[in-house]
Amino acid sequence: MKTPRFVIALTIVNLVVLMAVLLQGRPTFAQSAVPVLRGRGLEIVDDQGRVRASISVLPGHPVANAGAFPDTVILRLIDTKGKPTVKLSASELGSVLGLLGDSEQTYSRIESTGTNSFVTLENEGGTEHVIKP
Repeated sequence: MKTPRFVIALTIVNLVVLMAVLLQGRPTFAQSAVPVLRGRGLEIVDDQGRVRASISVLPGHPVANAGAFPDTVILRLIDTKGKPTVKLSASELGSVLGLLGDSEQTYSRIESTGTNSFVTLENEGGTEHVIKP
């Protein structure tokens, strides 16, 4: 059985194209870094898919008898049990840094609102200490 000349010619062309692609010699580089990452929120998850840190923008909303609550940006660092242990928030009203302990009553809070600032410390037994300038 004779092999048609067309099949031989096609094979040779394919080999030439393959060699040209393989021998181009230009290295492959990763794309350059994007200068700004934009989004409405960011979540960092662990190997089990649990959210361990998040940054989000909470939209403002009206509050009964208090006017309106402004947009707030909040950063949360979350432990393996899903409990936020560090919270940092900022809005037009001021900013708060909260460090939470093992129980709901154990926390430290640094707050600056308007022209006032203070530190609040509370232990599990309910003992609270407020430090003001």
